[in-house]
Amino acid sequence: MDSPEGQSIPSNAELARIFHEIGDMLEVKGELVFKTVAYHRAADAIAHSPLEVSRAYLDGPPPRIPGVGEAISKKIEELARTGRLTFYDRLREEVPPSLVALLAIPGIGPRTVRQLHDEMGIETLDDLRRAAQAGTLRDLRGMSEKTEQGVMAGIAALESRQGRMRLGQAEAILETLLAELADVPGLRSIQPAGSFRRRRETIGDLDLLAETDRPEELVERFTSLGSVESVIAKGPHKAAVRLLRGPQVDLMIMPPGEAGTYLIHFTGSKEHNVRLRGMARDMGWSLSEKGYLRLPQEGGPAMGESGEAAEGSAGGGSAAGGSTTGGPATGGPAAGGPAPELRTFATETEAYGFLGLPFIEPELREDRGEVEAALAGTLPVLLTRADLRGDCHSHSDWSDGVHSIEQMAEAARRRGYSYLVLTDHTVSLAIARGLSLERVEMQRAIVASLNRRFEAEEAEGTAPLETPPEGFRLLHGCELEVRADATLDYPDQLLARYDLVVASVHVARRQPRDLLTARTLAAIANPNVDIIAHPAGRYIDSRDDLDLDWDAVFSEAAQTGTALELNGSDERLDLSDVRARRASEFGCVFTIDSDAHRIEELDNLRWGTAMARRAWLTRDRVINTRSRASLLEWVSGKPGRVGG
Repeated sequence: MDSPEGQSIPSNAELARIFHEIGDMLEVKGELVFKTVAYHRAADAIAHSPLEVSRAYLDGPPPRIPGVGEAISKKIEELARTGRLTFYDRLREEVPPSLVALLAIPGIGPRTVRQLHDEMGIETLDDLRRAAQAGTLRDLRGMSEKTEQGVMAGIAALESRQGRMRLGQAEAILETLLAELADVPGLRSIQPAGSFRRRRETIGDLDLLAETDRPEELVERFTSLGSVESVIAKGPHKAAVRLLRGPQVDLMIMPPGEAGTYLIHFTGSKEHNVRLRGMARDMGWSLSEKGYLRLPQEGGPAMGESGEAAEGSAGGGSAAGGSTTGGPATGGPAAGGPAPELRTFATETEAYGFLGLPFIEPELREDRGEVEAALAGTLPVLLTRADLRGDCHSHSDWSDGVHSIEQMAEAARRRGYSYLVLTDHTVSLAIARGLSLERVEMQRAIVASLNRRFEAEEAEGTAPLETPPEGFRLLHGCELEVRADATLDYPDQLLARYDLVVASVHVARRQPRDLLTARTLAAIANPNVDIIAHPAGRYIDSRDDLDLDWDAVFSEAAQTGTALELNGSDERLDLSDVRARRASEFGCVFTIDSDAHRIEELDNLRWGTAMARRAWLTRDRVINTRSRASLLEWVSGKPGRVGG
């Protein structure tokens, strides 16, 4: 579409790209954060706007777009009318676009990027790598050999994780896409598949599966979204795009009523699907996303010419509910022969049933024994988010949290919890404003006062409707620092006065394995410590796990009854699903916690639950599926606990 002057006007995607680049370049220049954020916010709003923004500016008064103020609005109008933006062109002369990529390196900020460019002429990732390898970075003011090593590690970390997203990042993208496609005519259903549906720790490409009566219209809407940077492939039944500053997203159209094998195939994993295809072949069928296709018998007529053969191979009628078609299919007989038999199913349960298997939860589909367990009838009944009665790890603005104690408690109460454990940091973690003994007592008084109010409101019937029958209480706890010498921040007499204690290792992380393990074991062995928080101390793709003797940790935790945390922050997911499953084999118990530092992070429980499901955990192994009374009974019943 052309502007009045005859030139092509910028699409929503082009406008969004320009404003994102402006935000990046301003960051490199060292502008105030609120300015850079404003441009990124405007770019996101434009990318997802239902309007064709440039055309709207040309056809009438400027439209109201959330996040777009007067200054940015004028820039949009300049782009719409002239196809250029003077401010953007000037910035590109001042800040080489390749410099922006350096901001993605962990530990490299805008000030360092400017210094590297101004003093060494570094403009690209390769420039920086060569300088670090040559040992010339240490010549700059404020830099050293250790800085060079950190830069090399940061580059390696960046390259290893490029194209990978955290679960929360993937969820946000998917929610936006689903909302933008929801009103396409003929759409019956649309849902994510792939590694996101299995809840892998990190996600690469995104997959969408849709049932629709009008596939061409859905494909057209999908490929023309404002957030699309480029169209990779486009056909009548599938498409693939690259999102602006985002991942590749693949869309697959499923024929209505035939979703079962599509969902299995595109959820994966590859190894799980290979197992299923092998089972199908053994029964005389070829399994693909399109369904089960009858294989011809060697030296005889193609199977499927009689209904009896088909039913017999499916294990005594396990294909009930499926449909049989005789239309053309790839690999079928020559023209004039019998049409190949294809079995399709509306649901995954029916599609698994064709192989004599029960439904296998998506989180288990990793070929880690789930097929064997399904055949043996021993698949676990996985816990769900609804099974959790409370959250045992949270922070307030008394240490390194954002919101007040009351705000955190009220938010948990509105979510229907029976309890939230307040676990602000202890005294030696000064960077997180750890609590002195005096502040501990002040905080204890606030918790008691809030609980008196909650109890009174429940008695008066004025508590929020979401409050459970047993009511809500804020429990007083702490995140206890395990010091470098394996001692604990607070004495046992104080720890025993808490409702619950979680302990963690934050400092001296590079100690030898035996010392790090000894510190963790010391915390586990203390009868006044109830939970080991984020036991590996990791941040996914940015901070390595603690080097511990994990079997020793799991053995001691099982023996003492100390719970191990599945931290739900999608930056941590710690314990990992693999370690949690190993710990469960030792007989360990667990908690699933948010480690929330702000209200919205209370929802981290969903990711912790996902890791628990991937670890094959059932609700009886997770302590905070218990009522508040049962939780407190578990705490007080720990052998050797010191009285307050």
